[in-house]
Amino acid sequence: MKNWIAGAALALAAMTGQAYADGHGDYPERPIMMMVSYGAGGATDFQARIVTMTAGNEDALGMPIAIVNRPGAGGRVGWNWLATEAEADGYTLGAYNIPHFVAQSIEGGVSYSTDSFEPIANWGADPAVFVVGADSAFNSMEDVVNYANENPGGLTFSGAGLFVGHHIAALQLEKAAGVKLAYIPNNAGGAGAMRAVIAGEVLGGVNNLSDAFRAQAAGNVKILGVFDLERNTEFLPDVPTMVEQGFDIDNASVNFRGVMVPKGTPQPIIDKLAATVPAMFENSRVQSRMAAGGSPMQIMTRDEVLEMWAARQETLEELLAGL
Repeated sequence: MKNWIAGAALALAAMTGQAYADGHGDYPERPIMMMVSYGAGGATDFQARIVTMTAGNEDALGMPIAIVNRPGAGGRVGWNWLATEAEADGYTLGAYNIPHFVAQSIEGGVSYSTDSFEPIANWGADPAVFVVGADSAFNSMEDVVNYANENPGGLTFSGAGLFVGHHIAALQLEKAAGVKLAYIPNNAGGAGAMRAVIAGEVLGGVNNLSDAFRAQAAGNVKILGVFDLERNTEFLPDVPTMVEQGFDIDNASVNFRGVMVPKGTPQPIIDKLAATVPAMFENSRVQSRMAAGGSPMQIMTRDEVLEMWAARQETLEELLAGL
């Protein structure tokens, strides 16, 4: 009898394993966690909570996704954890920010690179913008650069960290304008960087369009320029790009956001997520909530994200070497 039970158990395990290998298992069987490597209230956290809100629907994953924040060092704390300590079992996802983690891996001192993760899908593309307090005397990027010329190193402005999109935009502005700026990374990420501008702790800031859009709507800041190739006609049709204002700055700092998993996650789980998550992003409730929050969407499949990651790696290696 014992031998029969043992044999039956082995047969059941083999059947379950084969179903799992074929991608027909019951994943997910419990709620999923998604790590955001920035603090609560910032653009990544704000958007991650929206784009995952339908995960529990039967036509999605059928299980909710809980957001867990692991902020610090411009995202390094969270991504180091995801690359080196997180379980690669499909129940631990991570939000990625490009160019952030790619630029950080190029600069070194971290335990991750694009080889540490597997992308699932991209939900947004959020350009950097230059913001000043609502009562600032600056009304254009020309005003900002003129001040920087007259006060070398005296133009203090905030951003979410080192070698994140904000910092890359700042480096590009310095080079294009031929000025020395005082970039101050904020330990509390984009939300903290915006608070520093509003409180008058700095003269300006580089932040995400989505954060800045909400802050401007509340009457707290003015947005003077967009670090992208074209104006954002959906949210900021009246705000010119840096190129329009005479500065040769491309879209290298645009913040792509999406979902990834640690390397080693079983391929059937990656395939299930890759097939399901983009449809979650396309949900009409998700899209309306994102639009209301001034959050530009750009949905990309796993294959498209793999191409984007590779292209950004090449662009950033060249850009950072030049800067």
